[in-house]
Order: sequence, then structure tokens, then C-alpha cells
Amino acid sequence: MIMALPLDQNNLSHDEYSEMATSVTDYKNTCVNFIHEISQDYLAWVDYYKLPLIEDTKRRTSIASIVKKTSLWINNAANTIKGVDIVMNDGIQKMAEATAGYPFQLGVFVNKKASYTIAHQGIIHVNLKSSGRSTRKTKLGFYQKNNQFRIETTGTAFFENDINMNEFHFMDIDLKLNALQCISYDVISFTIIVSEFEKNQEIDRRGITTIIKIS
Repeated sequence: MIMALPLDQNNLSHDEYSEMATSVTDYKNTCVNFIHEISQDYLAWVDYYKLPLIEDTKRRTSIASIVKKTSLWINNAANTIKGVDIVMNDGIQKMAEATAGYPFQLGVFVNKKASYTIAHQGIIHVNLKSSGRSTRKTKLGFYQKNNQFRIETTGTAFFENDINMNEFHFMDIDLKLNALQCISYDVISFTIIVSEFEKNQEIDRRGITTIIKIS
């Protein structure tokens, strides 16, 4: 489930708002307010799904946690307007993923931490774990037709090419995120897509988003 960046009530995209921002502090406040407001739309989707109580609670709790953590990262991790945009977009992406839920096991870890983490400049090791339901297998998918990963960064970062594209009953692989050209306080947000297969047919797919602050 990949959702586009919403427009605000005046039909202005947040890229346009960032161009009009008079200061980083003011823009941080605007984006924190927007994260709180847009979370209500994702909660409305959870209402629409009419899920069993345990799953409903899980998704609502996850969205609330994303709002809180994204707001903290906007205020404490980002120090430029571009950085604020990246952290905000990361939160929106995470809310979309939480709203869709995870029908199979999926996790991404950097320095043994998930979702929000800190790393040093250099080659960052990203551990991806997943397993399909029952006899199904999982493999890396593509965020877009010509882009395997979604990456937004204030610096320069990219995944190196030695990527394992096999199918696994239990996937436990390491990807190398090249952040050699990043500097302290750069932020990197990336989304990895994993597809679930049965008899060579894709049954389901989900994205999982991580944000890193370079220390």
C-alpha cells in the first residue's frame, strides 16, 4: 500500500509550502501540525476496514506512535527545510504502511533498531528479515518500476548493487546503504518493498520505511 503525499485544504503541496517557509522553526511547526492532522485520515481508513479488535488496536497504536516519533524527529533531528520535509514524508509513508498492516512477518534493522535510528557516515548495514505465511516465500520487490527503493536524503545515499533477489522461506539478508558522502545531521529515509509468493505468483506485497540520522 503506497499512498501519495496528500494536499492541504488550499490544494498546495508541501513542496510549495516549503518554498514559502520563512524559517526552519516555523516550517517545523507547520509540519508537526500537518502530521497530527493527516493522521486522522489514516485513522478513518482503519475505521473503514472494520478490523477485529486486536488488529484494529494494533494499527491505531502504531499510527499514534508514528505521530509522536515523527514530531520529535522533525523538532530534534532535522536542521534544514529539506530535512524537515524528509522526516515529514517518512512519517506519512510509515502511517500508510501501518494503516495497511502487515499480513506476513517483515522487519528492517539498522544497528539492531527499527524504524528510527542513528548511524555513522560510511557503509550502513541494513538487515532485512521476512517470512511468508504457511508455505509461501518472500523476496525483495520494487517500489516503482525502475526504482527498487524509495530514498530521500539531505545528502547522497544509495544502495549498492550486490542485492540478493532470491525467494526465501525465511529471508535474513544484509543490504549495504552507501552514505560515504553524508555528513553529521544528514537524514536518510528509505522504503524497502517485500513481496510474498506462492507457486511463483505474487500474493501480497508490503513496504517498510526506516529513517536514519547521521551522527
